Amino acid sequence: MATSSLPTFSRVPMFLPLVRSSEEGLARVGGGIREVLTYLGALSRLSWQFMAAVVRKPFGLRAFLDQCEELGTKSLPIALLILFFVGLVFALQFGLTLQTMGAVPYVGKVTSLSIMRELGPVFTALVVGGRVGAGIAAEIGSMKVTEQIDAIRALGADPIKKLVVPRVLACTLMLPLVALFADILGIVGGIIISYFEFGVSPTLFYQSAITTIRATDFLSGFMKPFFFGFGIAVIGCLEGLNCGQGTEGVGRATTRTVVNVSVMVVLVDFFLTKIMTMLPRI
Repeated sequence: MATSSLPTFSRVPMFLPLVRSSEEGLARVGGGIREVLTYLGALSRLSWQFMAAVVRKPFGLRAFLDQCEELGTKSLPIALLILFFVGLVFALQFGLTLQTMGAVPYVGKVTSLSIMRELGPVFTALVVGGRVGAGIAAEIGSMKVTEQIDAIRALGADPIKKLVVPRVLACTLMLPLVALFADILGIVGGIIISYFEFGVSPTLFYQSAITTIRATDFLSGFMKPFFFGFGIAVIGCLEGLNCGQGTEGVGRATTRTVVNVSVMVVLVDFFLTKIMTMLPRI
C-alpha cells in the first residue's frame, strides 16, 4: 500500500523545535492570562471584603484621620511640586506650537483644559500613587512578616477592618483634594510661563481658562481621582497582605505595587475618559 509523500510534523525533525517553541509560547501566554485573572479576582475579593467591613462598627475614626494625614496631607508637597513644573512645561510646549500659527492667546485655553481634565488627575495619581501604594504595601507587608497580622486575628479582630478600611477610605477621599490643589498650582505655572515667555497677561490667561473650562471638565478631573485612590489603596493592601517572607518578599511586593498602580491608573483613565466624552458638555 502506497504511503503519502507529504511531510508531516511528526516525520520531519526540523519542525519539532518549532512545535516545541509554539507550545512553550502558548503555555507562557496562557500562564500570563491566568495570573492576570487570578490577580483581578483577588482585587475583587478584597474590594468586596472592604465593602462588607466598612459599614461595621466600630468605625475607627482615629485611624482614618491618621491615614488621611499620612496619605493625603504628606503627599501634597510632592504633588504640588510636580504639577507646577508640569504646568510650566506644557504651557511652554503649547505656546511654542501656537506661536507658529499666530495663536498664542489661546495658550490659556489649551493649558488649563489639559491640566484640569487629564494632566492633573493622572500625574497626581502616578506620583502620589507610587508613594502611597508602596508605603501601604511595605507597612502591611512588614506586619505580615513579623506576624502582627496573625496576632490581630488571634485577638479576635479583623485585619481587613483594622488595616485595609482606614487606608482605602483615606486614599479614596484625599486624592481628589490633593489633585484639585495640584491642578490650581499647575495652572499657576502655566500663567507664569505664558507671561514671561509669550507676553500673555495673567488676566487674559485667566479669562480664556474660565471661558473654556465647563462644569463637565471640572467634574471629569475631580471624579477620576476617586477611582484612582480606591485602586491605589486596594492594590497596596493586597500586595502587603500577600507578600512573601522576609525583607526580600516585602521588597518584591513594593515593586509590584508601584508597577501595578501605574498600569491601573492609565487603564482606568482611558475607560473613564471614554465614558466622560459620551456625556453632554455643560
